[in-house]
Amino acid sequence: MVGLDDIATATVGGDTVIIDGFRGVVIIDPDDRTLEEYRHREADTRKVARRLRRQTRLPSESIDGHQVQILANIELPQEVHSSVELGADGIGLFRTEFLYFQSPRNGEELHFQNYRMVMQELGGRPLTIRTLDIGGDKALENSSLVEDNPFLGCRSIRWCLNRPDVFREQLRAILRASALGPVRLMYPMITSIHELDSATVLLDEVRDDLRQEGVPFDEEMPVGVMVEVPSLALIADLLASRVDFLSVGTNDLVQYTLAVDRGNEHVADLYDPVHPAVLRLLVQILDVGRRWDIEVSVCGEMAAEPLYIPLLLGLGLRKISVSPQLIPETKRVIRSLRAYETQEIAARCLEMSDGVSITRALKRWALEKLPELGERI
Repeated sequence: MVGLDDIATATVGGDTVIIDGFRGVVIIDPDDRTLEEYRHREADTRKVARRLRRQTRLPSESIDGHQVQILANIELPQEVHSSVELGADGIGLFRTEFLYFQSPRNGEELHFQNYRMVMQELGGRPLTIRTLDIGGDKALENSSLVEDNPFLGCRSIRWCLNRPDVFREQLRAILRASALGPVRLMYPMITSIHELDSATVLLDEVRDDLRQEGVPFDEEMPVGVMVEVPSLALIADLLASRVDFLSVGTNDLVQYTLAVDRGNEHVADLYDPVHPAVLRLLVQILDVGRRWDIEVSVCGEMAAEPLYIPLLLGLGLRKISVSPQLIPETKRVIRSLRAYETQEIAARCLEMSDGVSITRALKRWALEKLPELGERI
């Protein structure tokens, strides 16, 4: 929650504060009636959570039989167990920055041991490892690199290509882990074919080194990219022959498309995942996936927002990756939908000219078709 302005001066030590993330409301020093209301809401929320957890083994498919794969986004190996318990079909995004921050001088072996730990917990389920996404909001301590605008600077794949020594260590670890089970490698923040080709050259060199050393790895390990910037979304067809899959990072894609920092309280209200420009980019990416027969998934927070799930399914998405704790509710929403109805609402939304109208239409549709979601929409 952002945009709270004087929240720091409006509260003092000992105040009771209610934070309602569903409605985007903070209540300071609530009266007894309000406090009791929210205690009941909290109890109801816990009951729903327990009920959803009992359904984790049910298939993730719409009422009319359209299956949707639900994977988990994690950044710590310890999160894998709960992901599997909550019904994840695998790990769709393993963020690896914490490993570098933990011990930048022991890269390859530290990465490999953590990947192996995750693979053991997954029990044959797929693991998608994102290469280091350093920079932006994940700044390096004691770094000589100072940038006025780090989100548009040397971050993610740019940083890795500038530090091939570090990048090679991670690539070696990922390839070694691929011998243990279904591992997939994913590059973040690719903006051009040149960047992808440069990363591919390094990966091929590491493969050659491992072959010469007699180190086993999966020669057919899938390699994909995150689509997080408009430039890549617009040329997705040009890179389709070079990758095995595309994963749309909606958090950054929305941010870069609309030039809005969602963490900036002055413009956060302009951050709109259903802005027509964003939807058109999603349609284009999904169309490339169908034409080139390559998998397209979404791993941003948009995929776990109940209001947006019908729209994404209606556009043709059949694979999403969300935070582990959101898997049960995401599955519940999917199991409440009919694919042909989601296609109808998606078609209507694509004809609209602004995100406000699209959001309004989605809410009306959800209230009619999914009334059990209540305040979640």
